[in-house]
Amino acid sequence: MLKLTEIEFHEAAVDDQLTLSFDDRQRSRLPATTDNGVAVGLFLPRGKVLRNGMVLTGSQGYKVRVKSASEELSVVKCDEPLLFARACYHLGNRHVALQILPGELRYLSDHVLDQMVKGLGLDVNYETLAFDPEAGAYQHGH
Repeated sequence: MLKLTEIEFHEAAVDDQLTLSFDDRQRSRLPATTDNGVAVGLFLPRGKVLRNGMVLTGSQGYKVRVKSASEELSVVKCDEPLLFARACYHLGNRHVALQILPGELRYLSDHVLDQMVKGLGLDVNYETLAFDPEAGAYQHGH
């Protein structure tokens, strides 16, 4: 198993790709298999969230680009700024990982959250997409 211990932030040529769910991209220790079938182990600093496009490497020099896996998401579209802000507030108040795009919110599908958002007067649709939520106020970068 190759140990991946470092995160590089620049565009680099890579040897492989590692597709991970959002849950797995939050883990600092994780056995995984690259898209080309190479067994790797993540041994990363705690508290780091891997973002789509980041490059992982280790002492062996093998470079692996992180790819966000497609996941079942609830997708909410809204053109009303106040209603959009209310939905963001209520989801954020529940510490929900939230991807915010112009006029669109995405979060991991959850029927309880969906009912809350519908109760605010918004429609919830379901799509299988890559999920890359906001990093949070106390993390650097996006």
